[in-house]
Amino acid sequence: MPIGLRLCSPRMSRTSIELRHLRCFLAIADEGNLTRAAARLHLTQPAVSRTLAALERHVGARLVDRSTHHLALTPEGRAFHDRAAAAVAAFDAAVDPERLRRRPLRLGHAWAAFGPYTTPLLRRWQREHPETPLELLRIDDRTAGLLRGEVDAALLRGPVENLDVPGLATEELLTEPRVAAVPSDSPLAARPSLTLADLTPETAILNPVSGTTTLDLWPAGARPRSTLTVANTDDWLTAIAAGRGIGVSADSTAALHPHPGVTYRPLPDAPPIPVLLAWRDGNRHPATGALVALTREIAQVRTEAGPKAGPGPESGPGAGAGPGAGAGPGTGPEA
Repeated sequence: MPIGLRLCSPRMSRTSIELRHLRCFLAIADEGNLTRAAARLHLTQPAVSRTLAALERHVGARLVDRSTHHLALTPEGRAFHDRAAAAVAAFDAAVDPERLRRRPLRLGHAWAAFGPYTTPLLRRWQREHPETPLELLRIDDRTAGLLRGEVDAALLRGPVENLDVPGLATEELLTEPRVAAVPSDSPLAARPSLTLADLTPETAILNPVSGTTTLDLWPAGARPRSTLTVANTDDWLTAIAAGRGIGVSADSTAALHPHPGVTYRPLPDAPPIPVLLAWRDGNRHPATGALVALTREIAQVRTEAGPKAGPGPESGPGAGAGPGAGAGPGTGPEA
């Protein structure tokens, strides 16, 4: 059930809540501790406590659970967090003098960006739209910063039907085959390709923060024996290299993110991953339409050229020969 929060009250003065209340709340959420939040904000701890209490009175809900030494957001606090972050980000962007002179188009992604087409996209944009800088930002969450207002558009992978983003508009650009990521010294690494069934005896390493792979990828009753959850892409790779389990990702990960302890193998019986461009229709950057057109054109050229070979038996430990191997910088796998 959605959690409702009162954003105003007829009993409150017009100046009861200011931007500093939101900044204070976000600092507490980030630090998990009043003392550290106070130091970050250059305030006293009592001042931080009073500011938080005033905000909670305003919204009519307890936002932070203070019952333990490490503060945690309540369900109402978690619901309020993304809205507060978006409001602060919008304000900061509005008053940034550099952005007023040349407002960049911020393109978010959680991992792998546009795969091997990232560099062609950046180069063509710079050549064709020099008046609007394109900023590529890696943000480790499922919407790559779109929900919090940190970006104007985002390259996303996987289904987006369940994402709670008001006014979300998307365009599917292409699909990517999946690959298995296994420790390089594992017997699985010696095989030319793998199946989902080959992975069931292993521990599946999952990234619920920004990844798209879940146990639902496997048939019920034939799923990996256990799971290990990680919070970011670097930990995902490290855990696989350390032999703690296996991962599943898109073949752009194999092409752009080789790791000396990780070998990627094709996973032909797994469904492909859709790659989408997403934006919020209600608050579009003026150059969003041009970005949609350019990404669509690049994807179309790729589709007409046909799929290229994914990582094969000749690829060494950590190597991948997926589409565009060796092309432009990428920024992290999903799990």
